[in-house]
Amino acid sequence: MKQLVITILGKDRPGLVESISTIILKNNGNWLSSNLSHLLGHFAGIIQLEVAEEHLQSLQNALNALPKLDVRIETGNTEIEHVELEQLNFVITGNDRPGIVQELASVIRHKGANITHLNSRQQSAPNWGVPIFSAVATITLPNGMNKDEVIDALESITSDLIVDVEDV
Repeated sequence: MKQLVITILGKDRPGLVESISTIILKNNGNWLSSNLSHLLGHFAGIIQLEVAEEHLQSLQNALNALPKLDVRIETGNTEIEHVELEQLNFVITGNDRPGIVQELASVIRHKGANITHLNSRQQSAPNWGVPIFSAVATITLPNGMNKDEVIDALESITSDLIVDVEDV
């Protein structure tokens, strides 16, 4: 079985996910994991799937034939060693401003941790009138790192940043 990572970007429309999933099913693929979003009228998706080698080409052809979508298909690396690393879900909230994601990402990288999943958005703050940044991030810590080191480093970016940890 081939493990694939597929990214799809294009104008969103009703039934798009159904079309994609139908193509995968008809070409004997197995949808394993995904992250799909609607952003400013566009569909942005990343899908992990597996398919037998003999069905790979027909699956690729069918996905690439989807109208008005940019589709990219990559073969996954299944030979990566699976090492148990501590993962944490951070919920981060603060006043929005340009560069906030870069600041967070830089602090996390400098601590040796890795962002493996990030969902963020800007929303208005009731009764404040200032836009609020909120994010949920899954972060993998290097062996031996205490999560409090990362939390302290993130909170030291600015006094208005709140970092909570949820159980994974």
